[in-house]
Amino acid sequence: MKKRNACKLFLVMSLSVLLCVACAKKPATTSMEEGYGSGTEAAGTSELDTPAYGAIGESSVGEEGAATEKIPGMGDDIRGLERIHFEFDQYTLTAEAREILARNAQFLQIHNTIRVIIEGHCDERGSDEYNLALGERRARAVKDYMGSLGIPASQMSIISYGEEIPLDPQSGEEAWAKNRRADFKQAN
Repeated sequence: MKKRNACKLFLVMSLSVLLCVACAKKPATTSMEEGYGSGTEAAGTSELDTPAYGAIGESSVGEEGAATEKIPGMGDDIRGLERIHFEFDQYTLTAEAREILARNAQFLQIHNTIRVIIEGHCDERGSDEYNLALGERRARAVKDYMGSLGIPASQMSIISYGEEIPLDPQSGEEAWAKNRRADFKQAN
C-alpha cells in the first residue's frame, strides 16, 4: 500500500513540475487607436502587425557600442533611413521628425522592393505594459505618416520593444531622449 501511495505521489509531483515548466509566460501585445494622438490615451489589446524575423542569441552592436541581443522582429539597419525621436510620453511627430520621414519616404519610393520594420522604443520610465503600448503607438504613427506620403502599407510592418533595447543604458534626460525613438530595420 505504501508503495502504491508513493507511486501516486511521484506521478502527481512529476505532472506538476511538467505543467509548471511547460506553461511559459506569454508576451503582452497591444494595439492603439488610429491617428497621431497626443500619446496619453490608453491602449487595448490585440495582435501587433509584426513579422517573425531574426533569431534569439544573435548579437548586434548598438549606437553606443553596447552589444544587444537580437530578438524576433529585429532586422538589420538600412543605410539611407534615419531614426526619429519623440518627446517624453508622446507619440506625436515633431516637425523635425516629419522632415526626416519625408526623406525616408523618398528613399523607400526609390527602393520600393525594400520591406521595413518600424520599431517603436521608449525610455525606462513607465511600466513594461505602458511602454510596449507607447512604443506601438510611436511605430504606428510613423507607419501612418509614411503611408500618407505614398509608401504602401505592405512595404511596412511595426513592432514595439518598449524600453527593452535602449541606445543609451544610462539614466537621465540625455539618455532618455536618445531612447525615445522609432528605428527602421530591414524585413527579410
